[in-house]
Formats: sequence, structure tokens, C-alpha cells
Amino acid sequence: MKKLLDDGLAYEILSVVGEIPRGRVASYGQIARLIGRDNNARLVGRVLSMASLYGNYPCHRVVNHAGRLAPGFEEQEYLLREEGVGFLPNGCVDMKAHRWDC
Repeated sequence: MKKLLDDGLAYEILSVVGEIPRGRVASYGQIARLIGRDNNARLVGRVLSMASLYGNYPCHRVVNHAGRLAPGFEEQEYLLREEGVGFLPNGCVDMKAHRWDC
């Protein structure tokens, strides 16, 4: 059986994450679509949870489709606010204003 996650796939995902500009966010599903794996948003999340093994990437710029932050990533909100990303009253990123148009 072929391994689902390999270094090539991880770097493919992380290279897209590295392109997200400051002040913008992308969703896990958006990243999955950009690499041609439309139904693999969870795989993107899994790779991002291990991103430190591959280098320094702006993983804080990836949120879920509704703008919710990653559970357990306490610094994410701070890092996004430092880049000028706005939040809605419910604590989610304002996706209409800050989604990366790629």
C-alpha cells in the first residue's frame, strides 16, 4: 500500500502555504484544491501540524472555511492580528475581507 503522506506531498502543500501574503488567510480546503486534491483538507491540516519538521512556513495563515482558528495553536490569533487580519465578533477571521485570492 502506498504511503498517503510523503515528503514531496508535504513540500507541495507547504510551498503553497509559503505563498500566502501577509494579511491574508487561506482555508485548508483552498490549499487542497490548489494542489489538485480537492477532498483532502484534513491532509493539509495534518501536514501543517508537522510543518516545523520541514522548515519555517506561515502556517498561522491557514484557517478552516469559516475562519475558525486551529485548535491548540494559541499564537495563531496574535500572529494574524499582527499582520492586520480582522476578526468577527464570534472570534473567526473575517474571510470576506482577508481571504487570499489566488
